[in-house]
Amino acid sequence: MTHSFQQTIKKETSLTGVGLHTGAKVTVTFQPAPPNHGIKFQRIDLDGQPVFAADCDLVTSVQRGTTLEKGDAMVATVEHLMSALVGLQIDNVLVQTNGIEIPIMDGSARFFVEALEKAGITEQNEEREVFELRQNIHYTDTESGVEYLAMPSDRYKVTVMIDYKSEVLGQQHASLDKLNDFKKELANSRTFCFLHELEMLHEAGLIRGGDLNNAIVVVDKPITDVEQKRLAALFNKPDITVVEEGILNNVKLNYHNEPARHKLLDVIGDLGLVGIPINANIIATKPGHKHNVEFAKILKSHIKQERMKDPAPQYDPNKAPVYDAMGIEKILPHRYPFLLIDKIIYLNDTEVVGAKAVTFNEEYFQGHFPGNPVMPGVLQLEAMAQTGGILVLHQLPDPQNYDTYFIKIDKVKFKQRVVPGDTVLFKMELLSPIRRGIIEMRGTAYVGNRLVSEAELMAKIQRKDGK
Repeated sequence: MTHSFQQTIKKETSLTGVGLHTGAKVTVTFQPAPPNHGIKFQRIDLDGQPVFAADCDLVTSVQRGTTLEKGDAMVATVEHLMSALVGLQIDNVLVQTNGIEIPIMDGSARFFVEALEKAGITEQNEEREVFELRQNIHYTDTESGVEYLAMPSDRYKVTVMIDYKSEVLGQQHASLDKLNDFKKELANSRTFCFLHELEMLHEAGLIRGGDLNNAIVVVDKPITDVEQKRLAALFNKPDITVVEEGILNNVKLNYHNEPARHKLLDVIGDLGLVGIPINANIIATKPGHKHNVEFAKILKSHIKQERMKDPAPQYDPNKAPVYDAMGIEKILPHRYPFLLIDKIIYLNDTEVVGAKAVTFNEEYFQGHFPGNPVMPGVLQLEAMAQTGGILVLHQLPDPQNYDTYFIKIDKVKFKQRVVPGDTVLFKMELLSPIRRGIIEMRGTAYVGNRLVSEAELMAKIQRKDGK
């Protein structure tokens, strides 16, 4: 892992447009967010204004765009917005939307980039975690010929190659050597489709917001006068003609390889759903949203496995905790002597680290191996669960009204003794998104750099009143 400092925007900024597929008018507002917040979406038009992370595990549809969904909340066509955030290296932002689909604007990421830059980008006082890929990751779909390869690199680089077997497009490729070039090289590349797809997409209930001003239309077959008139009527245009070889008269290309550049833009946006910056050289052949998301899930899984091998969390007693003992008591129902966590020293939406100073006057030492005091393993598991409870309950507006109950404990290992004088760090990581109140976590406990215990825990959040 390498680090630089996290970034957010200086002030709120908004833009309004129509959804490509729904045709509905929608406003998107970017709000500054604190360190370790990540990129999150909020549907402010729904009851409760639900918030959820930009996470590849929440993708439910990849039909002509990438759709995220959690519970009853859905946000569609997020890829161009996500690409702008990744390209500008913005780590923390709340994306509020009053509709189901992110506006298409001109089919590129340009308007999002301009809005974010107008708001101003500011460095925060927390380090950015960047995952350093140490081995090649390969993914192939033999049926479609789609292929992805991620290789170790000192920075994030992406190359895309496309081949639609089209005489008009031919084979194209595009590369981004460093994210600082995103605005100049990619932001202005617009989405594209083939002429033969237009009516099919329209009949499928898609591109209701398409007006031929927000996409490059590639003409890959002869077009008759009758077809021209029908398409002109369909998209409310006075006329439609092919004014340069293979391209309708709706737009002029910004780059000779604009379709390949736009596919590269899509790859960057979809892979942004991994949730952490990556230093890797990625080569994608014939990519699309479906396979982008599949590869994002593979990368996320690999990162999770590698994190499990990472060294113990670091504890600086001079640094103010996220929660001290009094703050913990406001979230957890437990009280001394059964409150087993003294501090929370790190916390985000998927990971938490709690600290406990083990002292000789702990009540359980009175009868547990007298003369040879050892912290019981079952209490280490309870301390993990309490730490994990903070991870889950701190996201609720009224955590005092909920309890967290064990459902399952698996893969438990006790590797070292924990004795008076030790300071134990309990690290809890979500193994999957929280669904229907069910939480799956991996817990590890460290004394110094020594792993003393580990387990996988499953728990359920439940209101105290049973509702």
